[in-house]
Amino acid sequence: MNKKVPVYVISGFLGSGKTTVLLHMLQHFKSQNKKPAVILNELGDENVEGHLFKDHKMVELLNGCICCTIQDDLKTTIKELNIEEIDVLLIEGTGVANPLEIKDAILDPLFIDKYELYSMVSIVDASHYLEYQSFFTSSKDIRELLKEQVVSASFLIINKIDLVTKGQLQKVEKKVMSELKKEVPIFQTSHGEAPLDLLLEKRIWVEEMTDVKVHTHKHHHHHHHIEAIKLPLLEPVSRTGLENGLKSLSKHVIRAKGIVRLYDNEKDLFEFQYAANQLRIKPMENKIGTIKECIILIGSKIPKEKVEKVFLGEIIK
Repeated sequence: MNKKVPVYVISGFLGSGKTTVLLHMLQHFKSQNKKPAVILNELGDENVEGHLFKDHKMVELLNGCICCTIQDDLKTTIKELNIEEIDVLLIEGTGVANPLEIKDAILDPLFIDKYELYSMVSIVDASHYLEYQSFFTSSKDIRELLKEQVVSASFLIINKIDLVTKGQLQKVEKKVMSELKKEVPIFQTSHGEAPLDLLLEKRIWVEEMTDVKVHTHKHHHHHHHIEAIKLPLLEPVSRTGLENGLKSLSKHVIRAKGIVRLYDNEKDLFEFQYAANQLRIKPMENKIGTIKECIILIGSKIPKEKVEKVFLGEIIK
């Protein structure tokens, strides 16, 4: 079985305590004689905290935000890492990064067989969270970003609780819980020191459907919180069938991507992206046989039986 490197994404608004949590994780991996790699992203042209990571394999992405202006740099960096030289990958986005875009990069068909997304750790600064939520002291962009950072979490830390009153903390909790998925655990702390057994637990799952056949009588169990499904492909697909199939799953599938061959051009590989009911397909430079063809569905409570039925009946025929 090929090696897969666990990946943790750490997000949170400016000053929330991301670096403290990251160093806490690195110290643990060092004590376990594991070799971590770190990708740090800063908006400026210099990372003033870079010296804190001098003893670790680190790549700095400067002058941009992972999720927008330098997302291609993130993918290039991940691609160039030698997975044989690292045991775990930690990614810290800028304080204004949308972690869902970082997650999207890790679940790319080019990386999904090499990297395994373990958890999306989001950190909330209890001492400023209510201020950032106010219409009078923050912008719409900041409020939307804070929501994205909470919504994306598979483990959430409410940090700096020593700087707020009990009443303020209860208000922060109420606001966070109104946006957080019910199954996502919350841990409160003053200095970002969450228990490692909670911090490092695998909380994101990609189910690989290796046998694409309709056997609905065999699937009495239900995967209520499936994050993603990987569907290997052995045959070309129809553009129309692909689009119709994805749209029929739009209630559960937020994003989809993949590498496919098309019926009208079986000699080339194509990359597709699907979001907001829009399908985009573009040719790839890679040759057939160099990359595994597959479809990746990303969402919540994705019905496996329907995936099998749709993709067998609409596309693979």
